[in-house]
Amino acid sequence: MLRAGAIDQATHDRHRSTYAAARSTRSKLSGARRVAMDAVLENLEDVAAGGLLTVSRLPALFETVARNRQWWANGPLLANGRRVTFSGSRLVWQHYAGQGLQLQWLGTFGKANGLFQARTRDTQLRELLDEALALAAQRAGGIAFEYLFRFGGGRPPWASGLAQGTAVQALSRAAVRLNEPRFFDGARAALGIFRTAPPQGVRVDTENGPHYLIYSYAPKLRVLNGFVQALNGLHDFALLANDAEGRALFSAGENRLRAELGGYDTGGWSRYSNARDSDVGYHKLLRDFLRNLCGRLTDDAKRPDGGPKPGADPAPYCAIAQRFTQDLTRDPKIALRSRRVRAGRPASVKLTLDKPAFVTLTLRRGGRTVAVLRSRLDSGRTSLRWARPRRSGKHTVTLRATDLAGNDASATGALDVLKAK
Repeated sequence: MLRAGAIDQATHDRHRSTYAAARSTRSKLSGARRVAMDAVLENLEDVAAGGLLTVSRLPALFETVARNRQWWANGPLLANGRRVTFSGSRLVWQHYAGQGLQLQWLGTFGKANGLFQARTRDTQLRELLDEALALAAQRAGGIAFEYLFRFGGGRPPWASGLAQGTAVQALSRAAVRLNEPRFFDGARAALGIFRTAPPQGVRVDTENGPHYLIYSYAPKLRVLNGFVQALNGLHDFALLANDAEGRALFSAGENRLRAELGGYDTGGWSRYSNARDSDVGYHKLLRDFLRNLCGRLTDDAKRPDGGPKPGADPAPYCAIAQRFTQDLTRDPKIALRSRRVRAGRPASVKLTLDKPAFVTLTLRRGGRTVAVLRSRLDSGRTSLRWARPRRSGKHTVTLRATDLAGNDASATGALDVLKAK
């Protein structure tokens, strides 16, 4: 970069010094501290080896190296997931076990939204957003707030539609509150990943509109809470900036969300993704994001111009958010599907369950308990493994399910164990 004239000597020397100091500190560390510094330096080196060390990525990469050196040389050990801040900075960092401290962009822009809502902390809001924009990288024809560590099979640098949508939202709100058009410029530049396919962007086009991914490296993983919040952010930008591209991105994505929404409702709980059910925290988070979208579209219907997508019906989002609230206090529904199994070999006892739950299945023969099967099961058609039924005959079955919110239900049935062959 220095030879090409992309950076000046002072910038080159500053980053080289940061890197050398981090390597020196690493050599004096041990245990978890050494593991963290190893990972941070390895991620930087991998980005460089992959030809991805661009000028715009230098600030965030070397800020990550410097902050990790600062923390692991002097700070306490941290639990996985612990968030911290540094004196003189508004940014949020999070400890990822085996990956060190990393910029938590969703947490950072969530904090910005909190400062906006406080209404009395505008100076801190401006400082946070200025600091964040200085660390944005060029990506997908615009800017992105990139994650710079390995996560869930992804390698750095990667982007998140969830975090980027929240960034667009926070920047747009601040542009109005602080009368700072440059924050609209930042939000507009951040739209690039929503118009670009993975792995650079998060847009996956379908026959009825684009799905915006939570992770740019995982095009087949569809996480609904990330999609909904990305749309909330795009909506706010389109509305507050009166921006045509923002309206188009929101409108197209909302078409797709409307089409796929039902696939994330088990009838008794929400699904986190197309691969698994939500835990309680993600169930509530999705409910809240859907409730927010419901409120936005309800308010839009009262606007003279109809908002970013005139005529968009809020009812499906309002209704499913209400059902997800009711699911938190509704008992699970469980039933036995299997009618017979074969003795002398492993058996799969089939069940149906309308929400994820901890299930206990008790089998009795002639009044005596012969087996108790337990597992945490997802919703739908599922099963418990009975290692080896020993004796044939009629068995009574008692099922008990406790869902993730603590609601209980029970059911009974009968199972015929056939003679071993």
